[in-house]
Amino acid sequence: MSDVVGRVRVDPDRCQGHNRCTAIAADLFVTDDLGYASAIGDGAVSTEQRERAELAVLNCPEYAVTFEPS
Repeated sequence: MSDVVGRVRVDPDRCQGHNRCTAIAADLFVTDDLGYASAIGDGAVSTEQRERAELAVLNCPEYAVTFEPS
């Protein structure tokens, strides 16, 4: 992975299981057996993943996904 440019996070209290984040960035998010998303690992986002991370934030109807730049 190239340089980490930030981290994604999913607020479990807001996530409703729409799975738009995993559809956009399956390399950044995983869903559990009930369909709720969480960040993979520590949520690290590389330069190559940044655009998809930001799209996941914009496409979450519950505002559960956030991206914190480094």
